[in-house]
Amino acid sequence: MTGEAPFIDVRGVRYAYRDAGPWVLNGIDLTVPPGGYLLVAGASGSGKSTLARTLNGLIPHFHGGRFEGEVRVGGVSTLERSVGDLFDQVGVVFQNPEAQLFNRTVLREIAFGLESLGLPRQDIRRRIDAIAQEMEIAHLLDRSPHRLSGGEQQMVSLSAIAALRPKMIVLDEPYANLDGENARRLRKTLSRLWGRGTGILVCEHRLAHTAADADRMIVMEGGRKVLEGPPEAVLREDMGACGLDPPEPGTPRWDAFPAGPEPGFETGLGADPPLVALENVSFERDGRRILDNVSFSIRRGECVAVVGPNGAGKTTLLKHFNGLLRPTSGRVLLEGRDIRGEKVSRTARHVGMAFQNPAGQFFKLTVWDEITVAARAMNCFDPEWIHELVRMFRLEPLAARPPYRLSCGEKKRVAFAAALSARPKVLVLDEPTSGQDWHFKNALGGFLTALRERGQTVVLVTHDLSFAAKYASRWLMLKDGRIVSAGVLRRSGGGTAGEGDRA
Repeated sequence: MTGEAPFIDVRGVRYAYRDAGPWVLNGIDLTVPPGGYLLVAGASGSGKSTLARTLNGLIPHFHGGRFEGEVRVGGVSTLERSVGDLFDQVGVVFQNPEAQLFNRTVLREIAFGLESLGLPRQDIRRRIDAIAQEMEIAHLLDRSPHRLSGGEQQMVSLSAIAALRPKMIVLDEPYANLDGENARRLRKTLSRLWGRGTGILVCEHRLAHTAADADRMIVMEGGRKVLEGPPEAVLREDMGACGLDPPEPGTPRWDAFPAGPEPGFETGLGADPPLVALENVSFERDGRRILDNVSFSIRRGECVAVVGPNGAGKTTLLKHFNGLLRPTSGRVLLEGRDIRGEKVSRTARHVGMAFQNPAGQFFKLTVWDEITVAARAMNCFDPEWIHELVRMFRLEPLAARPPYRLSCGEKKRVAFAAALSARPKVLVLDEPTSGQDWHFKNALGGFLTALRERGQTVVLVTHDLSFAAKYASRWLMLKDGRIVSAGVLRRSGGGTAGEGDRA
């Protein structure tokens, strides 16, 4: 490709979301040739997502703020083209795929973009069927995209973009919410698209899934490009210093969590009564059984990891802990008390939750107000504790900012602090390491350890098996709405169960 004009040409770009705000991008120069495969790596808040939004014109046309420099796509400045004009040039799949989904069914979601291109009806149907087969989502076509798991939504969003056949597809943290099998499927899909000539740009800090496939890699820090080159050369540098996990050897596998229950694990947990217990809980919605006769208990001071593939029912299970969802049959007990008839506002005092998509939990105008609102409402506001949370989750520079304007990783940190502000008896974290960098995951693990030493009960729903194996005391594996495996995490040979699986 020597001498070929770049497809993406970023020149001296600086950008701030607010006119008086700090530069989120600060002097970025970048070129991507037609059909290139670029990995943009960097810790949470480094500017990766913001850079992605400049490539399809969302910045500056939609987000506003201060913009300097120039981004050229296909030789034309984005300042001279609308977002719609770039529709068939650059397709973007955002880290929170649900924000892109607004149609009644998956089929309509994919058809929407194709209809905007003015394609004949028969061509639209052919493209839908082809992309659904390639992405293995044909069984989801009649489902509501808003009733899918985060991983399924990710695959649907990519399918809708890929069906348009843009010249480049940009994906922001695409592996964050995928289990091991779907991560491998996505990786193969991107390789196929690239092989057909589609340019690929992946913004990611989980390098194991992307570094081996990209032909070039840059590392961002503080809104600047600090490293660039072939991935094998860049990875010789200290990735930990940049807040990144270096790729680990070995193929991620769910069978690190062996099938079948660990004999006698319930009887080995002590004589104290359970803090949370589910008894034969089933849940149905839209004629589908999402949870099927689930029973287990959690005792004070435990850290339990709930693992399983996308669509297994994990998030639905969590929403039963504080009454956001009520069982179709069976019951949920909190300290021996059936919570079926209790208000969510009462159970929320005892069960703090941070969901996979934290933006849906926010309703205050500043990070500080978001963190403190629950504690104030429940008359348990403790300034010393709040300041400890702010320090722990590195929120000092963000305290006065609107939470909905933060990066996905920063939003998660706000949600964690908010969930802990009222000192709940049970802390439930849905995909806590998704979108988080290496520094934060280590800090979060240390904080969870400290909480457990104080007697805090923690429930983790995660695809990050390495994190689960390191910090959880036992695990429950959910598949097709049923617990198919449970036991104490096994550690042998100096390692941990699930080590290396970050899917």
